[in-house]
Amino acid sequence: MEITTVRAVNRLTARWARQAVTGEKGTVLTAAGIWPLLAFLADGAGGPARTELAEALGIPAGSATDAARKLLTDLAAIRGLQAATGLWTRAGLPLHERWLAGLPDGARATLTGDEGTDRKALDEWAAHRTGGLIERMPLPVQRDTLMVLASALALRLRWIQPFRTGCIDLPEGPWAGRSALALFRNTSLLDRARVAHTPTGPVTLLEVVGDGGVDVHLVLGETAARPWEVLAAGARVVTRTVPSTGASLLPEGNPGPGLRIGTVRSTDRAPRLRVEAVAFDVSADHDLLDHARLFGLHTATDAGSGHFPGISPDPLAVRSARQSAVARFHAEGFEAAAVTALGSAAGCAQPRYRYRVRQAEVAFHRPFGFLAVHRTSRLVLAAGWVAEPVTLTP
Repeated sequence: MEITTVRAVNRLTARWARQAVTGEKGTVLTAAGIWPLLAFLADGAGGPARTELAEALGIPAGSATDAARKLLTDLAAIRGLQAATGLWTRAGLPLHERWLAGLPDGARATLTGDEGTDRKALDEWAAHRTGGLIERMPLPVQRDTLMVLASALALRLRWIQPFRTGCIDLPEGPWAGRSALALFRNTSLLDRARVAHTPTGPVTLLEVVGDGGVDVHLVLGETAARPWEVLAAGARVVTRTVPSTGASLLPEGNPGPGLRIGTVRSTDRAPRLRVEAVAFDVSADHDLLDHARLFGLHTATDAGSGHFPGISPDPLAVRSARQSAVARFHAEGFEAAAVTALGSAAGCAQPRYRYRVRQAEVAFHRPFGFLAVHRTSRLVLAAGWVAEPVTLTP
């Protein structure tokens, strides 16, 4: 992947997380889903709208389409990740061929003007492109909708080493006293757990390795840290802009949130990392126009004039922009999906403990962040916050 594009998408992830991750409830967001759409809009925008979109993208508007096409091609090549772009326009709406040529092949379809028919077609596209993880297009479809530009990302990965499942009575923080679906794992790879010291405090990260070039990193901060700060710190660590230290080199004691390191007796010489986490299932619906300036859409929403002369000679303005996203972390793997749309109107024998070995224990027993990251490019595909674990009912 192009490093310039990866950095631009990751910057948008960090800025969005700062505004969207409040900790009041769980959430998940995918800047990699909105970024290509903003790029296609920027290429066809004019005046202040073009300037604002370029600022949000972090690259010049003139090169945005090429960068978006390359990004979508690279995303589609990641094993376990599906990526698609769709364009629906009303019959009779003229579109410039140059702009259309910049979109991915096979992206175009027609809006009939019948709300029921168009809603059914858009929902079927969203469900099909995400394998059922997202069942509806998040955008309202009305009789006067002229254009819908949408993206879909769906990630499914399996853990290289599955977790064992069980029940845990959570001992601390806002989850104290609750019974949750617990995930357990032991490994000799101590450095799957790491600690980084950031300006907003220390964070502990656990890397859970997937089978298709994408890994999920769980991020735990100090109890007083604000959720968006914890997630932003984790993003800086996984994108390698902030250094971190693996558990094999950390001092004994409690060198990071939720992490304890010591020496124990063992039957062999291998070090041991013991993991306790909770399963989670997070969903979110984002109205991107609540943060219109963040996404470069402030001027583009002014319906008093057209803002996209490079898309159509008819005046167009952005009327709605939304994303629906889900993320599920369980014993066997991880699933995440997002649909983003912009609408224009417009047992054994007794062991002999002969050795003393280093043991690290990391526990995620209170709210934490997560990041799904492409291993080689360090592109953040999904980010979110777990405010509630999957709990067990009597």
